[in-house]
Amino acid sequence: MEKTLTETNLISDPVEQFSRWYSEVKNLQIEMYDAMTLATADEAGIPSARMVLLKGFDENGFVFYTNYTSVKAREIETNPRACLVFYWKEVDRQVRILGKAEKVSRKESEEYFQTRPYESQLGAWASQQSTIIPDRSLLEKRFEELKQKHPGGNVPLPDFWGGYRVIPDAFEFWQGRPSRLHDRIRYTKKGKIWEIVRLAP
Repeated sequence: MEKTLTETNLISDPVEQFSRWYSEVKNLQIEMYDAMTLATADEAGIPSARMVLLKGFDENGFVFYTNYTSVKAREIETNPRACLVFYWKEVDRQVRILGKAEKVSRKESEEYFQTRPYESQLGAWASQQSTIIPDRSLLEKRFEELKQKHPGGNVPLPDFWGGYRVIPDAFEFWQGRPSRLHDRIRYTKKGKIWEIVRLAP
């Protein structure tokens, strides 16, 4: 695996470049290689960030799933601009992705939901994400009630739960190098073309 990112070894398509790096960290069995920071902002521009898991990506964008009543979802509804950040300290790499977030189709959410473990499906129903609750016992009670309601599985997709796809218009790839002379390469979408520039570290 190369420890440099130069104009001669990078791929002109940023999704393919991301796929190369992502495959490398996955093959190295780096813990939580699919974890990413999702940054959003409300209508007043006040930012918030949290960790979510990448559940798929292709040329159309980067997908994660959540409760549609959560803070992140409410912020996306009023201000769909979002930023994703991956950081893999084991290989001294970082990727930033900026773009617009939009809901995936109901069918796509349904297909993914059915692949989730049974207890994770119940958990999606049990938690009214981001709402104030008096104590943990409320969650546990709801969870047990749902287990009784769906004892054999076949848990339906909640109406308030599903995916978002971040459609990128900019990427930045960062590769750590000695003496703080890191490599930073930015891709910016210009129509159908990706403009590539090097940034000072």
